[in-house]
Amino acid sequence: MVETMVTSQPDVLVDWSREEAPADMRTEEMLINMGPQHPSTHGVLRVVLRTDGELVLEAVPHIGYLHRCAEKIGENLQPYQFIPKTDRMDYLAAMNNNHVFSLAVEKLAGLQAPERASYIRIIMAELNRIASHLVAFGTFGLDMGAFTAVLYAFREREYILDLFEAACGARLTYSYITIGGVTHDLPERFIEKLAEFLDYFEPKIDEYNNLISYNHIIVKRTANLGVITPEDAIGWGLTGPCLRACGIKWDLRKCVPYDLYDRFEFDIPIGVEGGSAGIPHGVVPGDCWSRYWIRMEEMKQSVRILRQCIAQFPKEGQHMAKVPKNLKLPADEVYFEGENPRGQLGFLVVGDGSAIPYRVKARGPCFCNLSITTHVCRNVLIADVPAIVGSIDIVLGEVDR
Repeated sequence: MVETMVTSQPDVLVDWSREEAPADMRTEEMLINMGPQHPSTHGVLRVVLRTDGELVLEAVPHIGYLHRCAEKIGENLQPYQFIPKTDRMDYLAAMNNNHVFSLAVEKLAGLQAPERASYIRIIMAELNRIASHLVAFGTFGLDMGAFTAVLYAFREREYILDLFEAACGARLTYSYITIGGVTHDLPERFIEKLAEFLDYFEPKIDEYNNLISYNHIIVKRTANLGVITPEDAIGWGLTGPCLRACGIKWDLRKCVPYDLYDRFEFDIPIGVEGGSAGIPHGVVPGDCWSRYWIRMEEMKQSVRILRQCIAQFPKEGQHMAKVPKNLKLPADEVYFEGENPRGQLGFLVVGDGSAIPYRVKARGPCFCNLSITTHVCRNVLIADVPAIVGSIDIVLGEVDR
């Protein structure tokens, strides 16, 4: 009998065709449905796995189980009425969705939010970025069998949701950032509470790293697995942490600043080779561990931005511009992109002179990031698929729309 060892590393797999394999080692292929209701898919996603024993030969994602015609709804409502629908696309980053859609409509309509409103928007967007990455960190640990991570992540996320609730009364779908500014000014002592949270939260990131990031088992499960090259990342339209993990320094907030982001100093974390700068040995740019690590580093950068927002925050000013009640959209079109926690979220808004857009189209980062699943889930073990899908960090509400 010929002995062989199959690991999760594609470069050491024995690649026999079925005809060349010894008779006692030939197996039959099997199709396995992972989902659509499976904890590792983070939503109603069906991934059809073509397997040979424990080896995954092909993984094909099937979407559509959560499709709600969001874009068509946007073509039948006034823009401010569509804001709650953007909440429900990426429901883990609702503030960021509100922000980008509002900026797209304002660009089309020639509106400008007051400076105080812009600072409030960035505060909410960066807080939501941290909250989103906390969910990604916690659930990724859960996918790898580390239960403690999700308890730590949701503990800190509750503080952020308390701040959101104080500002707008909601904890998941906010509709707070809207056309022309924000619906309400910040409540009293909000900035002080925000500063207290940052002082409490920043040291916790090192605690997370000691718990999960440098955990020997997690590193072994994720390092050099699901590697995406820079060329493939660009070719498949990957953005956000999935792109930066490949070593490409591209972040719209820094490279194409929008709103007030050009006023802040922060870095763009990218994936690097293991063995230096605190990166474990065996890690390569573009692997599962790098995609996870980028989100941990981005939380630190969001804390930097928020501290600068506190220092620069205007003591006076309006939270809302004067927007006509029946805002007419000119017969023109705009496309605007912003940096969502999962990548570049874009909205195309076409006006025809009426108050309701003629066309609304969303470019969702999760949809594009998920598209590389088939390419990257080849010659891996079945147990590696949750690690790869989890490292991409998808939200199905935004994939299906």
